[in-house]
Amino acid sequence: MTLVEILVQIAYMVSIALFIIGLKRMTSPATARAGNQMAAVAMLIGVVVTLLDKNIINFELILAGVVVGSLIGAIAAKKVEMTSMPEMVALFNGVGGASSVLVALGEYYRTGGVGLANDALITVGLSILIGGITFTGSVMAFGKLKGLVSGNPITFPLQTALNGVLLLASIVATAMVVIDPANEMMFLAVLGISLLLGVLVVLPIGGADMPVVISLLNSYSGVAASAAGFVLGNKLLIVSGALVGSAGLILTIIMCKAMNRSLTNVLFGAFGGDGSAIAGKQGDIDKTIREMSAEDVAVMTAYAQRVVIVPGYGLAVAQAQHAVREVASILESKGVDVRYGIHPVAGRMPGHMNVLLAEANVPYNQLYDMDDINPDFEKTDVVLIIGANDVVNPDARENPASPIYGMPILNVDKAKATVVFKRSMNPGFAGIDNVLFYKPNNYMFFGDAKKSIQSLVSALKEV
Repeated sequence: MTLVEILVQIAYMVSIALFIIGLKRMTSPATARAGNQMAAVAMLIGVVVTLLDKNIINFELILAGVVVGSLIGAIAAKKVEMTSMPEMVALFNGVGGASSVLVALGEYYRTGGVGLANDALITVGLSILIGGITFTGSVMAFGKLKGLVSGNPITFPLQTALNGVLLLASIVATAMVVIDPANEMMFLAVLGISLLLGVLVVLPIGGADMPVVISLLNSYSGVAASAAGFVLGNKLLIVSGALVGSAGLILTIIMCKAMNRSLTNVLFGAFGGDGSAIAGKQGDIDKTIREMSAEDVAVMTAYAQRVVIVPGYGLAVAQAQHAVREVASILESKGVDVRYGIHPVAGRMPGHMNVLLAEANVPYNQLYDMDDINPDFEKTDVVLIIGANDVVNPDARENPASPIYGMPILNVDKAKATVVFKRSMNPGFAGIDNVLFYKPNNYMFFGDAKKSIQSLVSALKEV
């Protein structure tokens, strides 16, 4: 091994180490930004070293791609609103899958297929299959999140069986390519089937399950990238892809546990998003609601000892995170202990609420996940629930007939008082009635979340 080759491998090891450390630092909101920067440096090292290591004759197209991609990334980072962050993440997953497909296609056509060993042909097939599913699945998820495609589960008879047949057909086609590498028709069949499977897999998944879908597609993109690394014989791509794939899978499992549902149920259950689900037998509960004004909430919170704020997707839609931060600041100036309770699946992607609140400069030490904040609700005077619904529904804990029964929730109903900021009495993503609204210690504050919070800010200043 020459000195140059040794230096290349050392650079790859440094890059891999930065990826691992960066990923570790992303597990905490306080260090996530630094972790992301470390991962970006690792990627830069990997790209530069790979370009210098390979015998590249013409850099013009590569430099053009770098410039165009950098411009798109910079504009997206500046222009994309927090409410559109899930859609952007879905597109990023799709781009990763598409890249793996293009790498595999390029390698196959570069050699004509006959120049690849059997194990390389199998890897090429896997890269195309997983990458194709990731690409069209991510585009479909983007469409659902953006409203271009119905967010409701879209199903048809024998849908699961058809998916199984298509998956089996792709495996058979890959085997035929291994037997006859020059069989371009079977090679293209794998590509076509993978693209169709991506659409069919995401089509029956409803809006309530989008956080799981995004994290699963993220895992797929990592596995596809790792497969592309085997195709190219690039150790850095293999390891970094495996890191993304395993991290995405772990996150997917965490999301499923947070909803008390299996991954198969998420993928094939066609649950949520259409508002048609029923909550089951709730008994003869009194459905009287109690409304409050901004002045009422201001007095209640200003004289409280502890207030917990529970954000949900409605907060993101209303872009009310800065107004919420102002409410917290005023309360803190009055000696109130303010905390934020975050449910793992609040929002439309994993960590959506954490990112949203970080944008408003909410201190990291005030953010509590579900397990940490739940024991504190019994000692909490007021809980402000802003845009959250299913994740605070007591039916998940009390009603065995409810579709969400068994799902871990934020036990806000155990606080002395709860105030729900909401536009109307419409149900959340799960499409079921929230019995919290009718609890004797709950109050409703109807209106646009941002305007309601701003009116609360004005009222607090007068207390």
